[in-house]
Formats: sequence, C-alpha cells, structure tokens
Amino acid sequence: MAWDYPNPFTLPAVPQVDDIDGLNHTNNAVYVQWCEKIGWAHSEALGLSLADYQRLDRAMAIRRGEYDYILPTAHNDKLTLATWLTSCDGKLTMERRFQLIRDSDQATVLRGRWELVCIELSSGRARRIPSQFSQVYLAAMVGPAFTRIGSFQVGDRDRQQSDVKKAEAQKDGCTKFNP
Repeated sequence: MAWDYPNPFTLPAVPQVDDIDGLNHTNNAVYVQWCEKIGWAHSEALGLSLADYQRLDRAMAIRRGEYDYILPTAHNDKLTLATWLTSCDGKLTMERRFQLIRDSDQATVLRGRWELVCIELSSGRARRIPSQFSQVYLAAMVGPAFTRIGSFQVGDRDRQQSDVKKAEAQKDGCTKFNP
C-alpha cells in the first residue's frame, strides 16, 4: 500500500450496515471513532495502556483534530487504517497522523491529524510529558524528515520554525543566526 509514512501501525476496517448514513456511504463520525480505536491500539502495542495513563495521572488528549474526507466508502468495503506518531516536542505536545486506504483499489479515502497535549487527568490541566511517555512515544516517531538530537527527535515543524527565524534574521541584516 502507498502509505504516507514508513512503518504504519494498521488495523482492518469494514463499514457495517449501521455505519452507513442517509447519503448511502460511511458516516464521517465512524471514521473518527476508528481513528480513536487505532490510536489506543497503537499506544497499547507500544506499551502504554489506559491503565498506565491512570496510574501516572497523565494522558495525551486531543487538542485539535483534522480530517480530510477524500472519497466515500460503502457497506462491506475492505479498508486498512494506519497511524503514526509524527512529531513531539518532548515537553507538552505530540502529533498523530492517520491514513485510510480502500484495499480494492489502493485509494486513500481519508487522512487525519491530531494535535495532542499532555494533561494531568486529575485536574485536566496541561502538564509536562512524563519520562515514561517520552521513552515510548519518541522511540516510535516516524516521518520523512526526522533527525535525532540526543534523546529527542526534531521534525519538520521545528525545522520550519528555525528556517523562518533564519530568514527573519537575514532580512534584518543579521549575519549570525542562533536557533
């Protein structure tokens, strides 16, 4: 399959009768539920379960979700849903991506992205990512442009921000740039 990123974590999906809406295709809310299901399954496969979240009083909560519904799917279509962790600042935030492919024609029917923030479960407030999360999740990061710096990985967003700062410094006549 033509995945957007290497080494996907995948689950099969097949729309059932109850998943089909009045427009005779899979309801968009079903895709969102599938993304939640695979997100938890991936986390558990990496070694962090809901019980671990509760024990540590921390969770990666969805701050923003974006879904691009590219093509419709129908009852009994055989689909494969993939997910990846694609960026993490090592402090507070992380990004998860999704791609849903229809097996019969290899067409991508959905792409999604979550911006996640670490929260303290007991208060709901944003808190620093615990070391247990960092050890597991940073090791699982994928993407076409990740660089490991010490124990952290830096992704495209960090590079883009650095490029913007560099361009601004050059525009202002600065000859030295310190990211």
